[in-house]
Amino acid sequence: MLGLLCDLYKSKTVGTFNSAILQKVSSPVSKEITGFGPFNLNTQKRWKKPAVTAQTRMEDRTRDLRLEKLMSYLKRMKIVLRLQELMSQRRGPYVSVQLLSKWRNMVGLNTAIGVFLRKYPHIFKVYTHPVKRNLCCELTQKMDDLIKEEARVIKETELVAVQRLKKLLMISTSGTLHIHALWLIRRELGLPDDFRNSILPNYTDDFHIVNPEIIALVSRDEGLAVAEVEKWREKEYTEKWLSEFETKYAFAIQFPTGFKIEKGFRETLKNWQRLPYLKPYEKTGVIRVRTCGGVERFEKRAVGILHEFLTLTVEKMIEIERLSHFRKDFSMEVNVRELLLKHPGIFYISTKGNTQTVFLREAYSKGCLIEPNPIYTVRRKMLELLLLGRRNTRELELQKEFKETKYDTVRNEVRSGPRDGDWVVPILENFEDQFIDGNLSDINGTSDEENHEK
Repeated sequence: MLGLLCDLYKSKTVGTFNSAILQKVSSPVSKEITGFGPFNLNTQKRWKKPAVTAQTRMEDRTRDLRLEKLMSYLKRMKIVLRLQELMSQRRGPYVSVQLLSKWRNMVGLNTAIGVFLRKYPHIFKVYTHPVKRNLCCELTQKMDDLIKEEARVIKETELVAVQRLKKLLMISTSGTLHIHALWLIRRELGLPDDFRNSILPNYTDDFHIVNPEIIALVSRDEGLAVAEVEKWREKEYTEKWLSEFETKYAFAIQFPTGFKIEKGFRETLKNWQRLPYLKPYEKTGVIRVRTCGGVERFEKRAVGILHEFLTLTVEKMIEIERLSHFRKDFSMEVNVRELLLKHPGIFYISTKGNTQTVFLREAYSKGCLIEPNPIYTVRRKMLELLLLGRRNTRELELQKEFKETKYDTVRNEVRSGPRDGDWVVPILENFEDQFIDGNLSDINGTSDEENHEK
């Protein structure tokens, strides 16, 4: 009996040992960790080529320091304009700082609201309310005047904004656009906030509202069907005496400082510049992606549409997220961000302010627009007022002291001078005198009668 048990135990251990060996040999997933030693110094490891994606291009792109600095200033300006928009919805001219602190997350502010307001005394005026005795805030007169001037300039340049809108509808393959997508970029196009009620009904010969969400173009204007890049090509052809073969389908290229040109890049760029493509306002051609060079021509057409889109904006920049609303209308079935990163000489993407904003490189020089327009000029004045910070605040302090002294003198005059209801005082005084005289006469009369009786 004991011998039988020993045989069973031996067979069981051998079976488990064999199964363990078979599992180890058959399973390719199990890998032994080889430590450092003299016998594995020459062990070769497989090198994997890093994938080139939009994220890696975004991280490895060459920074444009001037545009990045401009974007950081515009980020602060955006917070200021959001606060102004919320303050304008209130009844009075001022808003308490306590209420502004509740709006901090709504406007995307990371610091305390009091610190932010006192950092820009040329835009916000913080004071103690004379009656409620709490901290209040309102816009300064300079900032209020600039906001009114911007609204006035937008009203005066209404025809230019209408032309921009017509050009966008002409680029669309179906001749229609979503009104909500246009409302998202109303500031970039120089349109008022209520353009649906103030502009579209006044131009029925140009626009037709299909339904509450879609606007359509009534008729094409071939005089507007000329892209801005065509003017640059004509200038390059006439002034620099370049051949038509070199400039007919070319774009202006301006690489940022420090851009590394790899081997074979110049030849690739030269061939891409000569590549023909279907221009934004052309509708007759058909792009076949599967033909030779079809993908490159399809992408170049998307580059041409994006280039024309940016030239139609006021400040020649726009958020990439808002561009995605026009992909189907413009037949750009591509990854917009990846396409922009492929052409760093034409576009530049900034990631400041938790958003990705694309700039048209040829339109900027040293952080400023080369050809400014009236709306851009007013917005630049606002930005300059922001950049003053706490500098040149002596004039503001003198104005504050003058207002305080003026308020004190008016308050003293009100206290010492005539007030409402003072006309009642002499009537009451006369009434009291008459009452006292009547009582005295009654008293004297009774006393005389009593004396006479006596």
